[in-house]
Amino acid sequence: MHPEFLDEDIMALFEEKSEDKDRDKWIMWFDDASNAQGHGVGAALVSPDNQCIPFTTRLGFDCTNNMAEYKACALKIQLAIDFNVKLLKVYEDSALVIHQLKGEWETRDHKLIPYQAYIKKLTKFFDDISFHHIPKEENQMADALATLASMFQLTPHLDLSYIKFRCRGKPVHCCLIEEEQDGKPWYFDINCSVKCLNGM
Repeated sequence: MHPEFLDEDIMALFEEKSEDKDRDKWIMWFDDASNAQGHGVGAALVSPDNQCIPFTTRLGFDCTNNMAEYKACALKIQLAIDFNVKLLKVYEDSALVIHQLKGEWETRDHKLIPYQAYIKKLTKFFDDISFHHIPKEENQMADALATLASMFQLTPHLDLSYIKFRCRGKPVHCCLIEEEQDGKPWYFDINCSVKCLNGM
């Protein structure tokens, strides 16, 4: 995927200023989305050379929003392990999850404790992993992927073919307009008809 967006604000999430010590680190943004249709998680894994790998998963069980946040984190850390990533910076807009994973806040909800323990085990696969809280507006890619996953139903064990992203420089209806063979613009006949109707 080559992320090309007209909205420069979205691209800003790939342009994080990194220090020399962070130059070889992978970056992961993750988020969840919960609505009446279900729960979805999304992530964008970005390599040190700025290659973006988007992922999305639909959760097939009912859960709280915080459980979905933890599940999103666990799934996406597993993904980084599958890619043999050893240096990882994780970004999320849930202050609760990030501060609990950093050990700054106590985890009291008995539903979240197993998720936190599992993620702690997963962190042992990395030479260096860090967790960072970011504002919601800086987590747009992961949020969009999570919302996409939460909005549609899938048949169990059915994988969808890949989703192709394209950037269009003009409205799609312009792609269907063919050049007139007489060299006149496509609207010439319409314009003449309108003029005739108006008595011009």
